[in-house]
Amino acid sequence: MSFASGAAAWARAAASSRPIGLWPLIGSTLIAFEVAGGKQGAFRFQDALRLVRISNNLGDAKSLITHPATTTHQRLTPEVRAELGIFDNSLRLSIGLEDMEDLKTDLDQALAAARQ
Repeated sequence: MSFASGAAAWARAAASSRPIGLWPLIGSTLIAFEVAGGKQGAFRFQDALRLVRISNNLGDAKSLITHPATTTHQRLTPEVRAELGIFDNSLRLSIGLEDMEDLKTDLDQALAAARQ
């Protein structure tokens, strides 16, 4: 299983996350998903990650995550972001070269933290 398809499978299986873009299905290493708890839940998820780093720019040899509503799309109104499918609980994850099991462990513990 590739890194990206493994992460996409994780996003599909995570009970309180909703994949909103599964680009790995067409060969990319970028997935987008939503977590429960709105913006605070998304921030708790990002802050709880140990292996994945928060970044404004995605695409590196290491896994990175971004919160598009407060970074790349921050200047758009909430209404325009909603039209684009970008919500306060939306996250974008770029999969790097780390071991897939290590990534799954990190994502699982961050998802648990986001649920609190």
